[in-house]
Amino acid sequence: MPLTAGIVGLPNVGKSTLFNAITQSSVEAANYPFATINPNVGVVEVPDERMDNIVKLFNPKKTIYTTFEFTDIAGLVKGASKGEGLGNQFLSHIRQTDAICHVVRCFDNPDITHVEGSVDPIRDIEIINLELCIADLQSVENRILKVERKAQAKEKDALAEYNVLSKLVEALRAGKAARSVSLDKDEMEIAKSYQLLTMKPMIYVANMSEDDVADPDSNHYYQSVKEYALNEGNDVIAICAEIEEELSKLSKEEKQMFLDEMGIKQSGLDSVIKAAYHLLGLKTFFTVGEPECRAWTFKDGMLAPDCAGVIHTDFKKGFIRAETYSYDDLMEYKTEASLKEHGKLRLEGKDYVVQDGDVMHFRFNV
Repeated sequence: MPLTAGIVGLPNVGKSTLFNAITQSSVEAANYPFATINPNVGVVEVPDERMDNIVKLFNPKKTIYTTFEFTDIAGLVKGASKGEGLGNQFLSHIRQTDAICHVVRCFDNPDITHVEGSVDPIRDIEIINLELCIADLQSVENRILKVERKAQAKEKDALAEYNVLSKLVEALRAGKAARSVSLDKDEMEIAKSYQLLTMKPMIYVANMSEDDVADPDSNHYYQSVKEYALNEGNDVIAICAEIEEELSKLSKEEKQMFLDEMGIKQSGLDSVIKAAYHLLGLKTFFTVGEPECRAWTFKDGMLAPDCAGVIHTDFKKGFIRAETYSYDDLMEYKTEASLKEHGKLRLEGKDYVVQDGDVMHFRFNV
């Protein structure tokens, strides 16, 4: 099952416009609250210059990039945790995602209504963060009621769980995210079982005007979001959702020309995709050859047999070894024959921790 990031925010901040750009789909992006009722899911390619360079060397018949899944979730409003604005439905959709992309409006436009009546990104952030905290607090308090008596009776597992719940409830009552609570490895395993909304990793996406996006630091709304995110330990990415939607309709060459004219190094869309991918500790290894060059997603820290299993379960079952070299070495020596000649092609066994950018050929026997 692919990992997915949920795109959230108040109504009319640009979520659905961003989603249109991400998937090149036609999700409704209307100028009124609750235009998006059911979550829309889209799978996108993760942009990777390394793959582009690998393709130039191998000239394969087929090229497959790694992918990531985004879910467009309807706009939350104040009181969502109590069911306002179909809030319970929306919160359940967020619960099913692995990470959160929180879109914040950082532009003035009198023609686009704001559900709160004015543009104030920090207020907007705090509305949503508070609703998520309240929803989590309800879950944690309900769980405490179930384990409290067993914990008082000194039952080992119940006592361990109660200690974790106590830490979480203290933070949530103070309006702090569950992810801000310091937990050891065992405590974290307990906390994960609750599927708390504020335990999910988050990035902020500052949606600004076309005039500001080339120099986001000149936008005072962006500056305030950047400071807020820094204090939380989260990242913030500046985009113009309308530009991204237009870019998504262009060819690769036209898109690059457009970005060059605007003085932008990388599209905001590409930045969001990459940030969401890395936010979940995802890395990429490659398989190469004339028939096909392909990028594969794996979790940071996975061993070679597990990565072999990403391709096919038989590869993991019958794993013998992995013939491996790094992307950087490939770019230096250009061919596998030259890599071997210079001692850069390695034979790795079952205990090898796969690195981001490894090129791998698995040997197996079933």
